[in-house]
Amino acid sequence: MIRKITFIILLISSFGVFSNVINNYKLDTGDEIKIVVYDEPDLMVELIINDDGFINFPLIGSVSVTGKTTSQVQKLIYDGLLGDYLLNPSVQVDIVNYRPFYIHGEVKKPGAYPYQPGMRIDQAVALAGGFTGRESKAKIYIKKTIDGEVINENVALTSVISAGDTITIEQSFF
Repeated sequence: MIRKITFIILLISSFGVFSNVINNYKLDTGDEIKIVVYDEPDLMVELIINDDGFINFPLIGSVSVTGKTTSQVQKLIYDGLLGDYLLNPSVQVDIVNYRPFYIHGEVKKPGAYPYQPGMRIDQAVALAGGFTGRESKAKIYIKKTIDGEVINENVALTSVISAGDTITIEQSFF
């Protein structure tokens, strides 16, 4: 009985972390989103954010979405439609597919892989076929862009990654 209760508590707490990751996720080039305006079938759009970070939405035109959360984009679309086009638009923005992450170095199958919220480096390595046997578990680096600044940091195997990150596993000397 205690094990079941502990499992349920862990499950609920991990859902809270997972939910927080999704709610704070910032959109960028390569993310695929779906925008729905309820009771307006002509205003349903599913698209991939292009290189300039803008989307083109019916009746509004070009909207900058890079660096914004889905809630922020929802508000931009709502504000753009409110008044001139609709009295009280009900807008929903969802992520259909996240941009991939990249892994290279001492893994069997380096390349781009689909990202899932909450993913850790050890899970990314598993997707890439595992280690080659020459890896250094102390020399794992993540390169990411935060607010336009490129950061390259040494991390642990259990570190959480983000969409668009580049993971490098360096070779061990022994």
